[in-house]
Amino acid sequence: MEEKIEKATQIPHKIKQKFNRFLRILGPGLITGAADDDPSGIATYSQTGAQFGYGQLWTALYMLPFMTAVQEACARIGTVTGKGIAAVVREHYSKKVLYIVTFLIVGANTINIGADIGAMAAAARLLIPLNFIILTVIFTAIILVLEIFTPYKVYARILKLLAFTLLAYPITVILVSQPWEELLLKTLVPHIEFNFSFLFIITGVIGTTISPYMFFWQASEEVEEEISEHRVNQSGGIPRISWNFIKNMRIDNFIGMFASEIAMWSIIVATATILHNNGVTNINSAADAARALEPLVHSFPNAGIIAKAIFATGVIGLGFLAIPILAGSASYALSETLNWREGLFWKFKQAHGFYGIIIAATLIGLLINFIGIDPIKALIYAAVINGIVSVPLIFLIARIAQNKKIMGDYKSGWISKTLVWSTFVGMGLAAIAMFATFIH
Repeated sequence: MEEKIEKATQIPHKIKQKFNRFLRILGPGLITGAADDDPSGIATYSQTGAQFGYGQLWTALYMLPFMTAVQEACARIGTVTGKGIAAVVREHYSKKVLYIVTFLIVGANTINIGADIGAMAAAARLLIPLNFIILTVIFTAIILVLEIFTPYKVYARILKLLAFTLLAYPITVILVSQPWEELLLKTLVPHIEFNFSFLFIITGVIGTTISPYMFFWQASEEVEEEISEHRVNQSGGIPRISWNFIKNMRIDNFIGMFASEIAMWSIIVATATILHNNGVTNINSAADAARALEPLVHSFPNAGIIAKAIFATGVIGLGFLAIPILAGSASYALSETLNWREGLFWKFKQAHGFYGIIIAATLIGLLINFIGIDPIKALIYAAVINGIVSVPLIFLIARIAQNKKIMGDYKSGWISKTLVWSTFVGMGLAAIAMFATFIH
């Protein structure tokens, strides 16, 4: 009898051990996937849901394998080489290529930072009647203090927790009555319109889903993880890895990208059902976007206020998650280009250049909000810029990931090569089609 009781108590313990091991696997992939649905992502997905209803819902399904493949290639580059993408480019390509890559990532990220800071302030104003500029300065100061003075392990835990703010949208979709057959059809069957407004938004959807900052951040964070696990020295070297380590990296990467696309699908569905189906086809403010969450709290007397609070919390939380990643990935790229000491595991006094770039990129992003650009529109334009900038960067990532000299036995297989090159072609065609319809 005692043996049976002992065995019964061991089963929950084993389950707990397996669950804890699973949680330890989650890291850069999950954080990157959550940061993918940053304020720019929320605004772009909300706009496509309001403007085109369920018409672009299929993008969430069909982009999943492509974004997973691109991010896996980036993560594998960082894992295998023990270097960020810019450092690998500096070592194996010409300075001209290196400078172009760095310019593209720093430029796109800085614009995205500005748009996200503005969105956080606009969302906060739904709850706090403070001046827009004052709020942008407050959020910028908090973000810089967290990123510069918080130890990496603590900071990584904070980023993981902020990822849960995305749950508001899937919950809303479940609570609201949905035309499930239509949703299934629109998810499975692609719908394309050859006009500028449709192609502009779909370029933004693709750009905010498969974004340049994600490429550089995840590669560099894999290196940060290896350093924290003592698989590689802080001074560099070849990481001690195995195929099992690569497998765990891929699990983390897939879960992060899958969660990102679930959130994207939910945002489009929620805004299409609540806004588009009720005649709201354009989102002009944070308050418009917040209305998509009102059914989540419709039974409460002050549903509108509570919905605004949930929306503001989500945007601000994801801003705190995404902006440090945007600034960090720009700093990784530029520090690696200039061969400076880089990494969040270093303290401020040990890596002035690395943290200096983070401060500069964030402050320049802040200044973008002083020139009078509408914060919601800025988010969508930032997403479109990301969609254009991603094209040449994916070309380079595909070349590096399949290069045996750089990657050795861990170079891309045929599935990875097919998906990454298809992503390059697809995103390139989307950008060309957008420009062609605009000129026409």
